[in-house]
Amino acid sequence: MRRSPLLRQLLATTLPLAVLTIPGAAPADPLVARNMSAYGMPGGIDTPTAETLPEGSLGATISYSDYALRNNVFFQVLPQLTANLRYSRVDGINDFRNDGFIWDRSFDLRYQLFEQQGWRPAVSIGLQDFLGTGVYSGEYIVATRQVTPNVRASIGLGWGTLAGRPRVIDAADLGGTANTSDWFRGEARPFGSVSWDVNDRLTLTAEYSNDVYQASYSNGGFFQQGSAEPGRLNFGASYRMRRNYQLGLYTIGNESIGAQFTVTLNPREAAYPSGLEKAPAPVRPRPAPAADPEAWSPEWASDPTARPVLQKVLADALAKEGQILESMTLSATRAELRIRNNRYNQQAQAIGRTARLMTRALPATVETFVITSSADGLPTSSVTLRRSDIERLENTEVGQIAAATDLSDATPRPAGLIQTEDLFPRFRWRIGPYFDLGLFDPEEPLRYEFGAEARASYELLPGLIATGAIRQRAFGDIRQSGPGVPGERGRRFTPEEYLADPSLETTPEGVPRVRSDTRMYAGNTSPIIPELTLAWFAKPSDQVYSRVTVGLLERAYGGVSAEVLWKPVNSPLAFGAEVNRVRKRDFDARFDFRDYEVTTGHVSAYYELSQGFIAQLDVGQYLAGDRGATFTLTREFANGWRVGAYATKTDLSAEEFGEGSFDKGVTFSIPISWATGTPTRERAESRIRSLSRDGGARVEVKDRLYDKVRDSHGVRMQQGWGSFWR
Repeated sequence: MRRSPLLRQLLATTLPLAVLTIPGAAPADPLVARNMSAYGMPGGIDTPTAETLPEGSLGATISYSDYALRNNVFFQVLPQLTANLRYSRVDGINDFRNDGFIWDRSFDLRYQLFEQQGWRPAVSIGLQDFLGTGVYSGEYIVATRQVTPNVRASIGLGWGTLAGRPRVIDAADLGGTANTSDWFRGEARPFGSVSWDVNDRLTLTAEYSNDVYQASYSNGGFFQQGSAEPGRLNFGASYRMRRNYQLGLYTIGNESIGAQFTVTLNPREAAYPSGLEKAPAPVRPRPAPAADPEAWSPEWASDPTARPVLQKVLADALAKEGQILESMTLSATRAELRIRNNRYNQQAQAIGRTARLMTRALPATVETFVITSSADGLPTSSVTLRRSDIERLENTEVGQIAAATDLSDATPRPAGLIQTEDLFPRFRWRIGPYFDLGLFDPEEPLRYEFGAEARASYELLPGLIATGAIRQRAFGDIRQSGPGVPGERGRRFTPEEYLADPSLETTPEGVPRVRSDTRMYAGNTSPIIPELTLAWFAKPSDQVYSRVTVGLLERAYGGVSAEVLWKPVNSPLAFGAEVNRVRKRDFDARFDFRDYEVTTGHVSAYYELSQGFIAQLDVGQYLAGDRGATFTLTREFANGWRVGAYATKTDLSAEEFGEGSFDKGVTFSIPISWATGTPTRERAESRIRSLSRDGGARVEVKDRLYDKVRDSHGVRMQQGWGSFWR
């Protein structure tokens, strides 16, 4: 019987795989990676393994050799799924700039099919560079086994680059699309690696790799740096410095020496797991009615001076906790407080501290506590507790108090609610530095700007807020320039050329330049106004929220933005709609406008999945008038870490969109308190996108409703309920 080439290749690896599956030291625990490869995935030096990272791990690897400088950002999406975004300088090949190298973006995915268990090794399947230009394109199946407590061995079968058969890159390809026709095609070859933990810090690695460090273009462009034939031995050593950092040195055959640095963060391993905030005030139990009948008398409720005094006492106590008591309603047996949490990352922690203070301030007859969360005057949810449960369960596990509470939609305007005196209007301001960073641009991989920013807000009434900012650049290498010249890759119009010819504000394909001229807003030496708005937040009904924002919405657009959101507090599903009428701002980012004006709008659906995933679908019209949809998938952890990815496809063709074919990117958001231990609601956020193109572009409106209200809703509250007694 004649066997297929793929079957013959798989049979060729049967004997080596059998060696890996001999019974021995085979723990059932997942094989946690000890080393990251130069491609930014768990592996040897150039070759992959079947290992994974602890779930949620987020990190970066920088590796450098004579052949490439690779910058990788990796994320363990699920226990079995690892993703990696790579930005590489590939030496020895030219593009339109004729610099002797190219900057290349690529994306990897790996899925672990089986964990190691008994005689069976861990087995993974992976796609390397499946969304980039294809310089590193390859696929693989790999098995890894713990041979001894200190030794691991891996063997796999690779295609493309991993087989020493790099794919021909289409010179006309705009990139950004999956090259599915090449997956697991062509000749395959085996690869393998062995790692040895000398001690807790030092790991030595040896591998057999087929990477020949070659690439060729369909137009005849070619480079060769490695050996002409696949099959070489690489050796490396990595040293762990503390828990999150690793340094490595490696050889590529006998031709090159490389170095590598890796940093890995895990949301479950905070620097200060318990935080550095002061302990909360203890619950004050009430005396027994028989022991103090006067304390249980309801007569205090008929005293008109009682409520103002108690409201001031609670407002002052909450202010010390970084919270604002917006309003309060009080009767002999029930109290409702509307609080604004300005300090704690977990809303449950703010609610728990409020409940403690209520036991200390309110008369003994008040049994029902209702704590309503407010987001800038917008009531988002109400937690109802019995005071006796708080007294009884203070020193028990948090699950018991969670079971004794009721989370419900907040009523917009309950009867008897009285606003705290002298709270509004509120004026806040701050002056500090700002830092803008531009990453992964193929022409300028790293751009930065540093300066000073003054920001202020004036809240006239709860939910009616004026916000503004002014910036003054100090220094940086982000300079003003026009968009790229069509047909001359690498050359841009000068600002003078762009301003002198209004026809350039539309691409040759007829697409308005809504984002591709973003650099015209950069490099201003005079003060700029990035934002100046008046926003009104309201709640028409128990489950419906609204927002209207008018003014200079962002650096490039001003106008009016209106949004409505339906979001039941205990439902994983939400729907929203937004419409914007905007006009393009002048490039000096002050009060003048240009001629381009457009109406954009989207209908949105949000769904909270299991394991902290949030799916979002936006369908509508974008800034350039194109119509389509954006899908976003975000993973959120209990402590507030968020890592997401998005993709937008509209009715613009790949040629009309330009390089990248469609808009896509990844987002990161990490609470500052995770790193510092100091309670704060500030976050470190970043977005890495392929390129700034005109297709699929949206207005950047601040304080969209879903993220604003969700922190105090069901899923997020459940995630953070462990902080209630903290």
